[in-house]
Amino acid sequence: MDTRVLIAGAGPTGLTLGIELARRGVGCRIVDAAPQPPRGSRGDGLQPRTLEVFDDLGVLDEVLADGAPPAPIRAHLDGEFVGERRMAEHVEPTPDVPHPNPWVLPQWRTEEILRNRLAQLGVRVEAGTEFLGCSQDSRGVTAELSTGPVRAEFLVGADGGRSAVRKSVGIDFVGETDESVRMLLADVQVAGLDPDRGHWFGTAADLARGIAFTPLPGTNSFQCAAPLPDDRDAALPALQRLLDEFSGRTDLRLHDLAWSTAWRANMRLARQFRRGRVFLAGDAAHVHPPTGGQGLNTGVQDTYNLGWKLADGDHDLLDSYEAERLPVAASVLGISTALLRKHTDGHEDAYRRGTETRQLDISYRTGPLAHDERAERGRVQAGDRAPDSPVGDGVRLFDLFRGPHWTLLAFGAEPPETGPDVHVHRIDRSHVDAWRTYDVAAGTLVLVRPDGHIGRITEAAGARPSGR
Repeated sequence: MDTRVLIAGAGPTGLTLGIELARRGVGCRIVDAAPQPPRGSRGDGLQPRTLEVFDDLGVLDEVLADGAPPAPIRAHLDGEFVGERRMAEHVEPTPDVPHPNPWVLPQWRTEEILRNRLAQLGVRVEAGTEFLGCSQDSRGVTAELSTGPVRAEFLVGADGGRSAVRKSVGIDFVGETDESVRMLLADVQVAGLDPDRGHWFGTAADLARGIAFTPLPGTNSFQCAAPLPDDRDAALPALQRLLDEFSGRTDLRLHDLAWSTAWRANMRLARQFRRGRVFLAGDAAHVHPPTGGQGLNTGVQDTYNLGWKLADGDHDLLDSYEAERLPVAASVLGISTALLRKHTDGHEDAYRRGTETRQLDISYRTGPLAHDERAERGRVQAGDRAPDSPVGDGVRLFDLFRGPHWTLLAFGAEPPETGPDVHVHRIDRSHVDAWRTYDVAAGTLVLVRPDGHIGRITEAAGARPSGR
């Protein structure tokens, strides 16, 4: 069986999985029904934890070079400028969080960067190849593609909210579509608007209605969000009419519409993320409102969690994917939905985003792979994201974690013998930030998983407290 893993869907979720598998030498194929990559900005907000994943995958430099921080938003009510707002205040990096702020990059460019990285690893997306259905047995999955049948050990559906993979294995997609919340989203250029700022035009009588423009880094366009018109007018005239209405101005002209879509509020979660040898990830497993910028980021986290487990193939590891990720997706869906409700209810601070959207606090503490064997636990526990820290000579812990291996940190302890897939590093007392961040006693061993979460913490007999 030449194909270990068949991936249906070549968005950020599927591409992340492809990179994870390819850099481990796992035979995989990635197919997508679209004949060519989409060009819309769509999910243009990258959260701090996703930036850390991209660091590990080797694409962060390009993402940072081509993107930008979220732009401040110039707010107007009834045609009058009422102030400049930020979705969140800028946060300075710390030793444990090197990328604390969200980043903006059009999704088409994020996908382009990921596709190029995948190609460097010897795998190319098979475009124009539609997944039609599948059957499975104890040894593998037979997938029917528009180009013919394919046999694989595992199949991963990363094929979006209308997932053909999810439907083919009969997994329920539970939730609702709120028809009262409908929007027209578009990438468009606007003559007369400052391209370095976001812009919102609304009315004091109904703060839930208005038209917003967010600059798209690396382009001359804005991502526009507006109420979906009731008529069937073409997107550009409809948006121009709404801009005229909400801004009260005649000097702002829209042109060069590059992409548009009608969006309805879908909030849904798959009952299962796995059925036999078939797994779901990204929008195939959960769909979110765009509020909070969680959808793309959660999908990337899904396959960052799944990739190393598929490469290993251990039954218990594969079972842990759903056990770890389904509760996270449910929680994130709750965050996105709550933010959407604040918007539809017209809260004045509905645009504000807190630390809960940055995905740095996602933990698998209660999952089956978290083993914290200390008598007294500190701030950082098994299952948590393993924090960064400088450890001397310009080296950081994230440098040590980078790659498909496990990492064992020995805090003032003699490291034990390990296998070749575990990189061992002794953390001595001179690495003050690491000791402070991990809040451990001398003689503690911290085992970090390939996805940057802590798998196990053990304390040597007679370990001395670190002063916590």
